[in-house]
Amino acid sequence: MRKLFFILILFIIVSSARAQELNTEVFNVVNLNYPGLEKVKDLHAKGKDKEALAALLDYYRNRKGINHPDVNLDNVKISKEEQKWADDGLKHVFFVHKGYQPSYFYGDDINWQYWPVQDNELRWQLHRTKWWQPMGKAYFLTKDEKYAKEWILQYMDWIKKNPLKENDENVRFAWRPLEVSHRLQDQTIQFLLFLNSPNFTPEFLSQFLVNYNKHAEHILSNYSDQGNHLLFEAQRELYAGVLFPELKDAPVWRKSGIDVLNRQIQLQVYDDGMQYELDPHYHLAAINIFAKAISIADANNFRDEFPKAYLDRVEKMIMVVVNINFPDYTNPMFSDAKLDDKKSMLRDYKSWTKIFPANKAIRYMASDHKTGTPPAHLSTAFKTSGFYVFRNGWTEGATQMTLKAGPPAFWHCQPDNGTFELYVKGRNFFPDAGSYVYGGDAEVMKERNWFRQTMVHKTLTLNNANLDSTDTKCLLWETSPQLDKLVIENPSYKELNHRRSVFFVDQSFFVIVDEAYGNAQGDVAIHYQMCEGKVNLSKNQLSAATQFDDKNNILVQCFPAQATQMVEEEGWVSYAYRHKAKRAAYAFTADKKNNDPVRFITVILPVEKEKSAPKIKALFENKQFDKKGLKVKVEVGKKKYNLNYTL
Repeated sequence: MRKLFFILILFIIVSSARAQELNTEVFNVVNLNYPGLEKVKDLHAKGKDKEALAALLDYYRNRKGINHPDVNLDNVKISKEEQKWADDGLKHVFFVHKGYQPSYFYGDDINWQYWPVQDNELRWQLHRTKWWQPMGKAYFLTKDEKYAKEWILQYMDWIKKNPLKENDENVRFAWRPLEVSHRLQDQTIQFLLFLNSPNFTPEFLSQFLVNYNKHAEHILSNYSDQGNHLLFEAQRELYAGVLFPELKDAPVWRKSGIDVLNRQIQLQVYDDGMQYELDPHYHLAAINIFAKAISIADANNFRDEFPKAYLDRVEKMIMVVVNINFPDYTNPMFSDAKLDDKKSMLRDYKSWTKIFPANKAIRYMASDHKTGTPPAHLSTAFKTSGFYVFRNGWTEGATQMTLKAGPPAFWHCQPDNGTFELYVKGRNFFPDAGSYVYGGDAEVMKERNWFRQTMVHKTLTLNNANLDSTDTKCLLWETSPQLDKLVIENPSYKELNHRRSVFFVDQSFFVIVDEAYGNAQGDVAIHYQMCEGKVNLSKNQLSAATQFDDKNNILVQCFPAQATQMVEEEGWVSYAYRHKAKRAAYAFTADKKNNDPVRFITVILPVEKEKSAPKIKALFENKQFDKKGLKVKVEVGKKKYNLNYTL
């Protein structure tokens, strides 16, 4: 123990000494002609570099006119969770990912390459150093120097052990541009929180600025090719250029960030406002990226560098969220989406009202439905991206279905065309599968691929295989107070098309007609997965019903045109990374032996209890599949409905 103690003391002394070394490269990255740095320039010219750095530190401690939109130093707060991350961080127990709690110990002598579970996210996100900002908050509020000392030691240790070397396997994790951009943004706040610590010396300032400059230059030369990663990197490059204007290349970073964002909002966001990964979680992330750029522009007086078309598209993106999310502020978990919570969504809406104060619908959502007004419409379609929303109201007691069936998308999108979620009176009865994990070794990928497969979504499969094609076309969209109609079609498999017709009847229940036609043969199945809780399956009646005691239930019953079986399936739902729960899942299956189409009518009826539910009947009036139309008759109790369309 005594030997270990002396080793630790030696490590701290060596690390502290390294932190105090003056890095003269700082004078190559700082623009000494920047207004306010006259004294720094003069002292450096006289060879008094230590005094010059002291003057530079004094400049930063008294700097005015550069406004950070994400932190208010007059109102710094730290949550209990953040305090724990800060205190654990002192002991090198690092908060890396919410999917891996409790956190792991990374060693007295920090092992930045420690990889306890072969999940790529766990190793990538270590290098986002998420516990450093809580340490900064803890220091700012308590002025306890242990936080500042440890942050500086860890900062310098990271620099030492994660050099930017070519062909170094560690670079793939430590210097991936997305992680670099995380550090680039977060360190703008850490800088402000720790700046007045006596341990934040002129020598450490030189190390910090050189390292920060290296980060910004690395992103500039290594932007991701596309997707949300590119957006994150550009927005954070803009932050670097605005918040550290004293660095020589800051104008280049600033311009680059603005140029990329202005260009990508036209490329990555469809004309209907949906981001092209077709994932509600990453759509929300994209909104906040574009909105952050506007916020920093507003705080520092350069909004005019974002044209009206940019602002209009951000507003459209927000209106997509207003429409596709449910009245309780939760989101559909299509693709790799995680479940957002009401608290965070209210925070987002409130931030958006600052950018779009005239939008009454955003204000309605930001105020928890207390002020402003909801959109004038109910059901609506985002046809370009393939999101369709059926609703009968905007409050938490409403009924709403959100259905996803769009064009081919990117990595975060899943082969799930036709899937939907249905919310009734505060309960989501058909949550999507979620994603569980992203990627890693073979075992991790096996878990990821289970949640991605088509058969765990509410859509049609052939032999339970994943879709060959995800390019759904909208053939019909009509709305009225009595009946909403949607007809979509996807070339799901080679020689097998899937047409799904959805009817929202009397703004109260749904009829879904699935028709599979083409030359392909095999087992055709329509899959359904319910929320957690008891579900009564009746295989003879081809029906399923939830069994909640609060008089808020769903009855599902299938009426096929051919011999059909109801089979139970494995069911899981994942609301958060590496968290999953069991649930009921089942499929209605038919054997397609020839070229004849396979056809199903499914009625989804909200009921108080299964036992008191009205009797349901449904049948095809057009006995053969017709590409040009459909005729279906449905009875619910004593009410009869003719559900038809002609294309």
